[in-house]
Amino acid sequence: MNIDLPQLITTGGYLGVWAIVFAESGLLIGFFLPGDSLLFTAGFVASQPVSNINIWTLIFGAFVCAVIGDNVGYATGHRFGRRLFQKKDSWLFKKEYLEKTENFYEKHGQKAVVMARFMPIIRTFAPIVAGVAAMKYKTFMSYNLAGGFLWSFGITLMGYYLGRVIPDVDKYLLPIVLGIIVLSFVPSIIHIIQERRDNKKD
Repeated sequence: MNIDLPQLITTGGYLGVWAIVFAESGLLIGFFLPGDSLLFTAGFVASQPVSNINIWTLIFGAFVCAVIGDNVGYATGHRFGRRLFQKKDSWLFKKEYLEKTENFYEKHGQKAVVMARFMPIIRTFAPIVAGVAAMKYKTFMSYNLAGGFLWSFGITLMGYYLGRVIPDVDKYLLPIVLGIIVLSFVPSIIHIIQERRDNKKD
């Protein structure tokens, strides 16, 4: 899918970015959305002199939408529980994603809510699995706030400061964004490799 992120951000503004962050964090259909690269690019766009996007308004809204989105995911898992695992696959939903996230959650425990923030696909399903597992809401919310803060502030500010300090960084924006997409999948790949090794040992 070829998405012109700078144009998307310029056209959609704050609400466009926040809506995507919310959907990726809280809706089952949001797993394919470009969360990491979107926030990085939004930070870059905010760094440009001609931009009318304020970096702190952008980040605060992204943080709030990420936290609210995770709460929606948690509520979905808590309410529908194991029934989600019986849901048939469709082009918008793959049961295997839910199962992989459950394995990730079982391995890493409560901190998986924070770690999952930086892992595409798992980021969408982690709060749902936390709800299915009936994690105490107070505990979930603590990890949700921590993960949402690190993710929204960290990645967006990275794009913002690179845009400020590197001359003509827009020329390198596409390879940088592609690099972020690749790197964001590295933890998931490592997890899958470790999981297969553990299964072989068993």
